[in-house]
Amino acid sequence: MDINSLKVIKEISYNVTPMDKGYTDKVLHVNVTDSSITQKDVAPLMKEKFIGGKGYGLKLLWDATKPDTKWNDPENEIIISPGPIAGITQYSGTGKSLVVTISPQTDSVMDSNVGGYFGPFLNFSGFDALELQGKSAKDVIIIIDGEAGKIKIVEAPEGTSDSHVLADKLMKAIANSDAGKDLVKVSVVSAGSAAEHSLIGMLNFSFYDTKRKEIRFKQAGRGGIGTVLRDKGIKAIVAKVPRISGNLNNVVDMKAIMERGKTFNKEMKDLDESQAQMRSKGTAHLTNVMNDYNLLPVNNFKFGSHKDADKIHGDVWKSYFTQGVPDGCWVGCNMSCAKGVDNYELRSGPYAGDKVLVEGPEYETTSSLGSIMGIFNPDFTIESNFYCDTYGICTISWGTIMGFLMECYENGILNEERTGGLKLNFGNADDSMKLLHLVAKGEGFGKIAGQGVRKLKKYFAEQGWGDANFMQDIGMENKGLEYSQYVSKESLAQQGGYAMTNKGPQHDEAWLIFMDMVNNQIPTFEDKAEALHYFPMFRTWFGLMGLCKLPWNDVEPENNAETDEPAKVPEHVDNYVAIYKAVTGKPFDKKEMIRMSERVYNFQRVFNLRRGFGKRADDAQPYRAAGPVTKEEYLSLEAQYDKQMKEDIGVDPKGKSLEEKMEITRKHRELQYEKLLDAVYMRRGWSKNGIPTIEHLKNLGMDLPEVIETVTPHL
Repeated sequence: MDINSLKVIKEISYNVTPMDKGYTDKVLHVNVTDSSITQKDVAPLMKEKFIGGKGYGLKLLWDATKPDTKWNDPENEIIISPGPIAGITQYSGTGKSLVVTISPQTDSVMDSNVGGYFGPFLNFSGFDALELQGKSAKDVIIIIDGEAGKIKIVEAPEGTSDSHVLADKLMKAIANSDAGKDLVKVSVVSAGSAAEHSLIGMLNFSFYDTKRKEIRFKQAGRGGIGTVLRDKGIKAIVAKVPRISGNLNNVVDMKAIMERGKTFNKEMKDLDESQAQMRSKGTAHLTNVMNDYNLLPVNNFKFGSHKDADKIHGDVWKSYFTQGVPDGCWVGCNMSCAKGVDNYELRSGPYAGDKVLVEGPEYETTSSLGSIMGIFNPDFTIESNFYCDTYGICTISWGTIMGFLMECYENGILNEERTGGLKLNFGNADDSMKLLHLVAKGEGFGKIAGQGVRKLKKYFAEQGWGDANFMQDIGMENKGLEYSQYVSKESLAQQGGYAMTNKGPQHDEAWLIFMDMVNNQIPTFEDKAEALHYFPMFRTWFGLMGLCKLPWNDVEPENNAETDEPAKVPEHVDNYVAIYKAVTGKPFDKKEMIRMSERVYNFQRVFNLRRGFGKRADDAQPYRAAGPVTKEEYLSLEAQYDKQMKEDIGVDPKGKSLEEKMEITRKHRELQYEKLLDAVYMRRGWSKNGIPTIEHLKNLGMDLPEVIETVTPHL
């Protein structure tokens, strides 16, 4: 690709604002309808209340849209914002960005976190956030050249939008070089062909792997953000920087950050192999652990384990992953968890016969592109993972969609006539792969499947193909977003951690299964409510800063179990307090950390309310998330369910029919969840309908006029 041959639609020169204490206090706004490119100053109130990252994204999106703005309206925006800590290289996990938009799946606010180099490069190019707005009549590429001090909108070349091809061409063209020392200074954001034909499109953020000499990706996967990008006619966004160096954030106290980073790096070196094996297996080490605890989604979350799970054991994935390379998705990350399968020869699709680098798979992918479909074949998972990535498909959503489709097929809701000849029974790898390729082409049943579980339930019911109540029970979505890959039936706290999220069931707000189910650390409703207050607020803070959560608790200090609150990993929390102070120079403690997050978290809840959601009814969960929908499910754990009926419900199962036992179990579990909602809402300062109270908003300092105006009619 000759970048100079592409037609320039708009070009401006600008002075790159260097970061100061983690901020540039500048936002770049690009509207592709009229090709306008403007720089905006960050208002002091936005910086004070919304901090960075997801907070900036939410505030900018609120200001840019109306309550009835649709995902495909020109005024909808995609905002990318890294946060003030993103880009430092002296502590692990500081390369994250948060991406925010109105989602085509949920019709409400979506946020998705992502690694790769683009976020830090945006910071280094002089901007705390990028706002993308409008719709272009022709496909365009946006180039942010922080080296030359230029921003361009150019017409995109014809040809594929698939990420592994497009990003390779663009990175080399923008770098004007094939040399690694030049390619490492360029990052591309792209979607892919499936994002053009489905609602589950995701974004790839590229980075150059200097050891492998390959271009790699991390994904902003949730909620169809890639679909929004392609609907806007944006084929890619590129950032280029002159260098990556030690203190481009211009922090106040680099020594303090380096000391904390040195301590953490020693923990990784000494403890990782005995604790999590992130360096050799990445998050895929969890696969066999989840199976052992009956938490691995099998056959659309019907079951939590399977006799063939040894075929996707963490040790199996380790044998596929290249070992001994620093697999970080940002410079200086010592966790090295971004594993990859090198020189993998594809067997299907448009790139059959090519040898490619496949990202991961991570734990979520070993389930979503494997066990949830009843498939225990690493080659299927690896190849599906590659194609999901390059096509721009969220692997979590796709797997949960496939689980739903397969259960519908096995219950007669779907058949070969309705699927265009595809046999979508559990375990059918060949036809599952065919359907994936159809989604990318927008053809046949692929065009329907790519709409997501919520719309599939409605469509199948409208066609008269199946019982709407049954599909509601087995369709694993909440707020329009598909569930991520953990079985929550035996953890009431995790049920809340999924269905009470602002954006939909993604475990980045709270992962409480072990605290709740295994270790029984939060036995009462009050305990669960406290956990469902603290952990979502604490984890929100990572999304304000540009931080990855994995270094927080996937490897812990040796003495962590001896602390008062081991689930919080207090030594690492103290690290983050020290790093924030060292970057910004501001007074800060762990209490203010939670208050920062509460302000943004409650604002997002109110944003949902503004869009017609954000109430108790929207926190309802499908029954499959809470208990056994089918006789097969109940019988698979009959002794356990019968014991719980006698001990927890106070009903003797003896003499009861299977149907009676299932109904008793269901009523109890649904009531328990309603009690949990009451307890969590009270702890969070919300009404019984899930609305933040004015008193609570005032106490947080989030009583902005537009927030109070939105909340008042609902209280």
